Formats: sequence, C-alpha cells, structure tokens
Amino acid sequence: MKKLGASLFAIASYAIGVGALFTWTVFMGNLIPGIGIDGEPNMGLIPALLKNLSLVALFALQHIIMARQPFKKWLAKTVHPQLERSVFVLASGLTFSLVLWQWEPLGGTIWQVATGSTAYYIHYILFFIGWAIMYSSSFVINHFDLFGLRQTYFYIMDKPYKPLQFRIVSYYKYMRHPLYFGMMLGMWFTPSMTVTHLSMAAGLTAFIMIAITYEERDLIREFGNKYIQYRNRTPKLIPFLRMSSSAQPATQATAKMEAIPVEKD
Repeated sequence: MKKLGASLFAIASYAIGVGALFTWTVFMGNLIPGIGIDGEPNMGLIPALLKNLSLVALFALQHIIMARQPFKKWLAKTVHPQLERSVFVLASGLTFSLVLWQWEPLGGTIWQVATGSTAYYIHYILFFIGWAIMYSSSFVINHFDLFGLRQTYFYIMDKPYKPLQFRIVSYYKYMRHPLYFGMMLGMWFTPSMTVTHLSMAAGLTAFIMIAITYEERDLIREFGNKYIQYRNRTPKLIPFLRMSSSAQPATQATAKMEAIPVEKD
C-alpha cells in the first residue's frame, strides 16, 4: 500500500510539473484563446509590476532553496530520499501554476511584427524550436529522472538509486544548459512583444542566470574536475560562443573546488 501511494504521488507530481510547463508554452505564445499572457490590465502599472516581480521571486526562491543539498537533507528526515525529487517537481509545478494564474497584464507593446511577413514566421519558427529544445533536452539527460519517476521506480522495486553518469551527448556537446537555452528562445522570440510578455521573459531570464550559478556549483561538487574541464571548453548557453569565463583555465577558486569530494545521493 505504501509503494502504491508512492507511485500515485510520483505520477501526480509528474503530471502537475509537466502540465505546468505545457501550460507555460501555450501561455507565452497565446496559442489557445483564454490561456494567454496578454490581456487587458486589471490594476495600475506599478502594483501589477510589483505583483509580477513578487511571483517570479517566489518561484525563484522555491526552486533554488529546494534544489540545494541542505534542504534535501532536511526533507529526507520526513520523506524517503528517493521520493524527494517528486516532492520538488510537485512544489515547482504548483508554484509555477500559481505564477501563470496570477500574472497581471500590464498593457503596452514593445514590438509588433506584421502578420504574414518573413520576420513573423521567423519569430514563430524560433519560438517553437526553443520549446522543442527545452522538452527534448530533458530526454537527453533522462526525462524520467529529471521529473522524479526514475527515483520512485527504484524505491518501489526496493533497489538503491543509481545516479546518472556524467555524459556529453547531443545538445550538451555545444552548450552546457540547452534546457535553459530552449526556454530563453521560447520566451524572447515572439512576433508580438508586449510589456506583459517582456516582464515575464526578463524576470525568468534573470532567474535562469541565477539558477545556473547555483546549479554549476552543485555539478562541480558532484563531478569535480570532470565538470570543470567541460565548463572551460563548452559555452554556457549560446552554441559556439565561447565567452572568456568559459574558455579560461580554472582559476585558483575553481582549483580549490576540484578538491571537493564527489557527493553521492
């Protein structure tokens, strides 16, 4: 019965987490009437903007705090470690759903590409390519591990969890964070950039840049020098663009981090 409950919980968490991402795709593109980011403002510009920024901050804090090892160790006192990822996916899905539900229209347009023009179709092509990269990159790294189902499978089968091995395949040969790259393409390439759309794109882009910093610290702790070498030769987000921070050898600070023992969950 306990394992059945864990299975149902993991499946429900997966559905809510992935459902929130699909809703976000539809929301950003105004693809379905009634489920879109743009609309008539319901309050003044400043209060609406502050509310939107607060929603981004809420999601960022939830995401960053729950992804850190100290929180995972605390959660493991009440939840089996192999169900921790499903708890994270559930919390992230619910929090992001709240962000989408409560996002306030701001009014105003930054740019509007003429319908039917070449630029119009280019924007939409890049929009859909971005989301396709985001979803497909999750399968490259193991979609079911990312969303907690693989961990739950090991739990119900009474097997110890087997951490994923560090592999450089597919998109990861050209950029370190293709999932985030896809998100940013999807957010920024739109034929109609409204102030409402811009506020979400800018807010979540800022979150992504902060999240990458924390995520890479964890990856260095887990994979050590192997990840540092990968980071030094592979662009962060934009394929084939090697920024100086990515191309330079490890600094004294990163050299010290090489000595951090690999942590295994």
